[in-house]
This record gives sequence, C-alpha cells and structure tokens, in this order.
Amino acid sequence: MNTTSKIPPEIRATWQVPSFEISFWLGRQHSWCIVIPVINEGERIKNLLARMEVLKIDNTADTIIVDGGSKDGSLEPSDLQKAGVRSLLVKTGPGKLSAQLRCAYAFALDQGYEGVVTIDGNDKDDPEAIPRFIAALERGVDFVQASRFIAGGVAENTPKSREFAIRVIHAPMLTLASGFKWTDTTQGFRAYNSKVLLDPNIAPFRNVFATYELLAYLSYRVPKLGYTCAELPTIRKYPKGEMPTKINSIRGSLSLMKILFNSCLGLYNQRIVIKNEKPI
Repeated sequence: MNTTSKIPPEIRATWQVPSFEISFWLGRQHSWCIVIPVINEGERIKNLLARMEVLKIDNTADTIIVDGGSKDGSLEPSDLQKAGVRSLLVKTGPGKLSAQLRCAYAFALDQGYEGVVTIDGNDKDDPEAIPRFIAALERGVDFVQASRFIAGGVAENTPKSREFAIRVIHAPMLTLASGFKWTDTTQGFRAYNSKVLLDPNIAPFRNVFATYELLAYLSYRVPKLGYTCAELPTIRKYPKGEMPTKINSIRGSLSLMKILFNSCLGLYNQRIVIKNEKPI
C-alpha cells in the first residue's frame, strides 16, 4: 500500500495493528478524515451516510469506514462509494471496537491525515457537528469530545441506567483522574489531532486496546499529558423501544467498569519516561 506518511519507519514498526483488508481506497482529498466503526449496522449506517451526504460532509473531510466483520450486507462497496465514502477497511484480526479503531487510525496516519473525527455507525449521533469538530482541530484543540449533557446538547431517549452511569460514575471518575472536566465520556463521537495519536507517551497502537479500552484511556491520558481538550454540544438520540448498542449485559457493564478503573489508575500507560506530565 502506497502511503504519504512521514512517520519514521522505526516508530511505525512498533505499532501493534490488527490485520485488516482494504476493500477499496479512493485516495486522500482532505487534511481530515472521518472514521466510522461498524458491525452489522444495517439501515443505520445507510441512514447516517445519507445524512452526511445532505450536509455535504465530503466537502470537508474524507470518510473511512472500518468494518468489524459485518454479515448483513449493508456495506456494498459500490453503494458506499456513491454515498461519498473514500475507503472501506475490513478488520480480519482479533479484537472489537478498539481493535477496529487501531486499524483505521493507523491507516489514516499512514495516509498523512492531520486529524481524525470518529462517529459511531449506529446513527445515534447527529453528523451536523462534524464541521464544528474539524473547526476546533483547526483552532488548535487536540482532543474534541461530543457531549449531550452540556449547554446546547440534546439527549433523547437515553436509558436511565446509562445516563446515571455516565453522569455519576464514568465522567466524574475520568474528570478526577485526568484533571479535565468531562461530562460525556462513553461517547465514541470525538476527534483527535494526529499528534495525539502519534505521541509515544500515549501509544494507542497496542494490543491491550481490544474492546472499549481506548475510549476511556484517551479521555484520561490525553489531558493528563497537557494536551488541549474541549467538549462540544451534540445531539444523541436513541430510537424509542430499541437500543442500538453492543453493550447490553451485566457482564458487559462490569467489563466497562474494570476498563474505567484501569484507565483512571494509569494501568494502560506506556511504560516510558514521561515529559511534562501533570502530577497525580
């Protein structure tokens, strides 16, 4: 695969990236890309792409879909290309969401993108916020997090148990541990400057990040290292009577709690000499 990356080969060789196939790649058009992780999203991913088309998001950023192994026929390459998608990656190696993200982020950095916006493929988030995320990156913000809970944000049909866990446990713990005031830390709708993903003190390309670890870890580690972070108000809607989520069991919830504690305790930190880190 030809790349436009300026990453030193000796650094790139240390990355642990799951194997993946490039179903198609139409080349880079913009400095920013949108990564959409999906698995069996059916009509939801089609609806999201249609909304992005209406908003003309492809005038601002390139869209890259990373598939975790869908079997529902929702990712026909010709249909995706008609919808403005620039690339479809298919993870063939082990792991779940964080593994998908490692595939897509590595691919994006290899292609020389200056930053990445990630939005879930389940059509819960309103893509109208994408240009605002990119504008924040252009202003110098390093990590932009969506929030339905700050002024201007909208939370519709959020399960009460989910909202309680975010507001009372997840966000407060990451706020205390990281030193940045977070309000909506389980959201995958976020953006990173490429220098964050390339920082060896952060080192996101490790096999320890397989399921949902990367989301909590970056919410802790990035502000801890002094990077500029911000939350932007967004709209997040759950459909009535249906919860399109991959986390719906007691076991899954306990796993998320373990990940949260591991992140806040620094157990995922890269074991190298850290410069400019705020004291714990």
